[in-house]
Amino acid sequence: MPHHSPTLARLAMTVLQPGFDGTAPPDWLRRALSEGLGGAVLFARNLAGPAQTAELVAGMRRENPAVVVAVDEEGGAVTRLEARTGSSWPGNRALGVAGDAERTERVAREIGRLLAAADITLDYAPVVDVNANPANPVIGIRSFGPDPELVSRQTTAWITGLQGAGVAACAKHFPGHGDTVTDSHHALPTVHADLGLLQERDLPPFRAAVKAGVQAVMCGHLLVPALDPGNPATLSRRILTGLLREEMGFGGMLVTDAIEMGAVAALHPPGEIAVRALAAGVDAICVGVSSAGGESVYALRDAIVRAVHDGRLPEERLAEAAGRVLALAGWYAENAAARARDTEAPEGRGGRDPRGEGEELGLQAARAAMRVTVAGDRTAPPPVLSRPPLVVDIAPRLNLAIDPSTPTGLVGAMTELLPGTTGHTVAAETADLPDLSDHRRPLVLVAHDAPRHAWVRDLLARAVGLRPDAIVIETGLPGEPTGAVHIATHGISRVSARAAALWLTGGQ
Repeated sequence: MPHHSPTLARLAMTVLQPGFDGTAPPDWLRRALSEGLGGAVLFARNLAGPAQTAELVAGMRRENPAVVVAVDEEGGAVTRLEARTGSSWPGNRALGVAGDAERTERVAREIGRLLAAADITLDYAPVVDVNANPANPVIGIRSFGPDPELVSRQTTAWITGLQGAGVAACAKHFPGHGDTVTDSHHALPTVHADLGLLQERDLPPFRAAVKAGVQAVMCGHLLVPALDPGNPATLSRRILTGLLREEMGFGGMLVTDAIEMGAVAALHPPGEIAVRALAAGVDAICVGVSSAGGESVYALRDAIVRAVHDGRLPEERLAEAAGRVLALAGWYAENAAARARDTEAPEGRGGRDPRGEGEELGLQAARAAMRVTVAGDRTAPPPVLSRPPLVVDIAPRLNLAIDPSTPTGLVGAMTELLPGTTGHTVAAETADLPDLSDHRRPLVLVAHDAPRHAWVRDLLARAVGLRPDAIVIETGLPGEPTGAVHIATHGISRVSARAAALWLTGGQ
């Protein structure tokens, strides 16, 4: 693009947070970082293990030491660093059901330690949406729960824990994605609540996050007519500047959800979304997918520069946005001592395990969230599994926030405790149950969000009709208990699966 000021180009680069392909920084990313690219977001596709992740981030920091390296590490279903194995910590709903804010703080501190070991600046977490609608297709177990007070307490604890480990937290998805029936990855959801309900239900956890000193907030691609009937939150000055900045007093970095998501991608081209979001009060533009040579990132830079030249985006607003990105990087640099303290070696031993007390704490938290119902409400414990079961995973397509390779983990957890366990996955509405006629073999049925999927409920009912002795494990939001034993784990994670498997085998 001809004749733009190098200063302006650098400011425009500072506000971008793109994703990229590969497990090492591609050449275009190195170049962009040397030209002032302010951030980048990591996904499971970039991460192959702790040493490689640390080297990837180090390679990025060699080009720009102040780069804001971000990742979605919520715990539970949404994990990037542990996508291949499943998370070492239960997610928000499990923590909310357990209801112990001190434990939540410790879990978040462990997640912070994991990220600090890789020198990651910012966790796009926690989700502080109040999951007011059980039919919500994208939040669900990612929320601490349906009660604003509970969500606010858990939000404060989670932010305190993560930031206490020297990693920045990001409360999302402002002004609240909990009462929606549309997944914003596909289309634009509308929140139909009136202003009174928003103030009473959706906004308190964000107020709690601001009060707790959260370093970043992510806005959601949501239409909230009570706040702004004409623009989704991402593009709404009334919501982002008027409500979040001026009324709620948030002074940290405001980042968009990924701008290629269907909710906003259908409205405008990427450059136009970036310009309008910045004009509305956003400081950082998250774009999950970039073209192979980074052309799409440079196109965003050029669109922002052009908008300043055309008078559509005040240069002061762009400078303010870039300043907030750099301020977040500054906060991270200032907290180096907290990260060093948490990752230094215990006396006389080698380097500290970045998971810290993670394994035991994660299992303890997962157990605290488990709710077991025995048919007939018998007080006697059910018979413990002593033979390897058939585990049938009735798996609806998990939402797009969850990495597709993330395992639900029950087969693995049962196999570890009862070698010879076999697994069968029912992957789509058209699939059918396997042969369940061998009554000598215990049957474990695993479902996720069965109340939201009629075909899952039908298959469960058929399976339990054929095998009344079946054990049912629900990893999402539970409905009416079914089966001889019903276990609600309130989440998908390696530890939630292990907690259920231990309970079933008498290992508690």
